Amino acid sequence: MKYLSLLVILVSCWASSAFAGEADVLEVKIKGTSKNTYSFTVTVLHEDTGWDHYANKWDIVDEKGNVIGTRVLHHPHVAEQPFSRSLSGVKIPQHIKSVTVRAHDSIHEYGGKTFSLALP
Repeated sequence: MKYLSLLVILVSCWASSAFAGEADVLEVKIKGTSKNTYSFTVTVLHEDTGWDHYANKWDIVDEKGNVIGTRVLHHPHVAEQPFSRSLSGVKIPQHIKSVTVRAHDSIHEYGGKTFSLALP
């Protein structure tokens, strides 16, 4: 009986973590700071449950899926949803006209809503 109780607790913890869903990008603000260099402010929504399941980064990718920049998120944002974080000094080659921002979480990895936009 003792082991059954422990198993129920472990499965419950895993299930609540797994069902938090994927990380979604809700909004992206982009600002040109100098020639071919930009600053991004990205708003992410994810039901972070703690260190076991949280949105842990977002990427800026070009039209071919190449990663141009990554903002690592160093901790869960359990009580701050949605949340916005910035990344500056992103150098983007002149031939790239649009980018997509995608979020990543520690369980599902990629797969939530992305946000595409043209460069200013």
